[in-house]
Amino acid sequence: MLKSSLIISASPDIMGGTPVFAGTRVPVQTLLDYLKAGESIDDFLDGFPTVTRDQVITLLEEAGKQLVSMVA
Repeated sequence: MLKSSLIISASPDIMGGTPVFAGTRVPVQTLLDYLKAGESIDDFLDGFPTVTRDQVITLLEEAGKQLVSMVA
């Protein structure tokens, strides 16, 4: 599971418990909003340099695996 991993963290002390990229204050929802708006991963990373490409790719890979496992 991604929560409380090296990719995502959630703590009441950081952004009121909103899931963020670990080690940052950048909400995961922000990445999803960028992608939904047609922006690229590079655009997101340019705007939020505290998030690493590895974090984004791992998040998307794990989310994809979890979605597939839900319907398999």
